[in-house]
This record gives sequence, C-alpha cells and structure tokens, in this order.
Amino acid sequence: MEMQGHTAADLARRFGLELRGDGATMVTGVAPLGRATATELSFLSNPRLRDQLAATGAGIVVLRAGDADGHVGTVLVARDPYVAYAKIAALFEPKRPRMPGIHPSAVVDASAKVDPDAEIGPLVSIGARSSIGAGCVVGPGSVIGEDCHLDIDCVLVARVTLDRRVRLGKRVQIQPGAVLGAEGFGMAMEDGRWIKVPQLGGVVCGDDVEIGANTTVDRGALDDTVLEEGVRLDNLIQIAHNVHVGAHTAMAGCVGIAGSTRIGRYCLIAGAAGIAGHLEICDRVLVHAMSMVSSSITEPGEYSSGMPAMATRDWRRNAARFRQLDALARRVGALEKGKE
Repeated sequence: MEMQGHTAADLARRFGLELRGDGATMVTGVAPLGRATATELSFLSNPRLRDQLAATGAGIVVLRAGDADGHVGTVLVARDPYVAYAKIAALFEPKRPRMPGIHPSAVVDASAKVDPDAEIGPLVSIGARSSIGAGCVVGPGSVIGEDCHLDIDCVLVARVTLDRRVRLGKRVQIQPGAVLGAEGFGMAMEDGRWIKVPQLGGVVCGDDVEIGANTTVDRGALDDTVLEEGVRLDNLIQIAHNVHVGAHTAMAGCVGIAGSTRIGRYCLIAGAAGIAGHLEICDRVLVHAMSMVSSSITEPGEYSSGMPAMATRDWRRNAARFRQLDALARRVGALEKGKE
C-alpha cells in the first residue's frame, strides 16, 4: 500500500507545532532516530537517545525546544514530542476499509438489532436482545451473548467474547481473545462444599476504552463491573467481579485486580502488579511492576513492593537472613530496653 506524504508545514499546521527549517520537507513514514531516512519522520523523547540526534538521517524530527536549538535540519517543536509523534504516526497507519453489512455465515438472533452501517464479520454470533450501533465492526469469530449493547464505532477485532449483559460506550476497541462478562469468581462454603454465587450483574465500559488481547473482565455479582471512559488495559489482564476502574487509568500486561476493589482516575498500574480485593485506590497512583497491593492507598504517589532480581547466591543469603529478622528485631529491642 502506497504511503501518503505529508510536508513539515502541513504537520505543523495540523497539530499546532512550531516549524523550524524547510516547510516543504516531505515524509511518507516514521522510523526510530537511528535508522530514519530523509523521507521519514522521527522524534526524541528519551534523553538517553540524545546522542543519536546529531547523526540521524530523518527528514523531520519532533523535538522539545531545548533539543531543537542548534539542530541542523527540519524540526517540529513540541511540548511533548512523544504525544506529538503518536498523533502524527496515526496518519501513516494503514486502515482497513469498513464493509457494512452482515456476513452470510454470521448468526444473529431475531430479537437482536444491528444497525445497517455496522459490519458483522464471518462466523459471528449475536444473542437475544443485543444491539450493535452504527459504525461498529464485529470481527471474525466474535461472540456477543444476550442483552449486550454496543454504542457507535466500537471495534471487536476478532474472536472477542461478550458473554452477557455487557454495555460498551462509544469507540470502544477490543483486541482478539478478550472476554468480557464471564462469570465472576463467587463462591460460598457450606458443609465442606462450595456453592456457586450467581453473578447477576454485567460489565459497563465508558467511551474510548481499549482492552488488550486475552484480557478478561468478569461481570458483577449484583452491581456491574465498571471501566470508566478512556481506561486502557494491556494484554493478559484479569479484572474480577464488581471492580470499578476510574477514567483514564492504564494497566500493563498481567495485572490482576481482585473483586470489589475500586481504582481511581489517572492511575498507572505497571506489569504483573497484583491488587487484593475490597480495597480503595485513590486517584493518580502509580504502582510499580510486580508490586503486591494488600491495603488501600489514600494518598497519590508512587508505590512499590517487588524485589529486583539479583544473583541467586545473593538472593539465597538474603532469604536466609530474612528468616532471622524477627529474632534479630527482638534481640535489638531487648538491648534497647537494657539501656533505658
């Protein structure tokens, strides 16, 4: 597919950037600083890559004002080069044309409603009383169960499952293999046997939510599991029943959130972090990778608990010392008492 070109002047005008250099410089793609050519745009956001700037062959570079001073070549000055790059790079991303209509192999319940402007792909199943809005794309092999609702311009890429009672806002995007609305993990013990607790709620996603491949969001037991607007979930994440995730919070791969926990707005949860159930996490909290959150967080800030990897010999020695920590603390306490 032939790439459409854009001049530096066009990009500056379109995205509100300051132009320095030749506005007629044309680019047809994007690339990293180290291998960009004269027909490609690049950017510098990470200071550790600054040494690549002088030698870059990029036709256009997106820079902060301080990095742009003295640079020879065509520059677009941005307050945040990474954000500006993300917007510009979207111009070069190939888009598959949408093809409204229902594929002959799809199975749509008679009580379901599909907008004529929606695209329903091969081998899709749509259950009773569900509705698909205008501009939606339901990709191959996807399953939409009973009582699900998709607002306009949602995209289910392929093999996505909406089990039941799932409501998606506008422009929600879900990657292959994700499952929303499956049963939450609810059980009660009676006389040594587990009894299943019915999961009677649903899942609600606000506008502009994005959900990664093979991520699962369980439906609530009574109340709904909620992802507010702009939430971003990476691949392989588990969101348990009745969890509430605030607007514009983002989670990296392999995060696990236990049931009935509330996560605030604008939080960042790094990879493989675990958050226990029935907790409250306030707005603007950053949880670092591999951390275990076992109590509520009431103050914004950064939180960590994972232990960085070290040589096995050192780790074994430290693990042995950790087992002695209680006895050592008692001895120190006794010595301190003796001084009083």
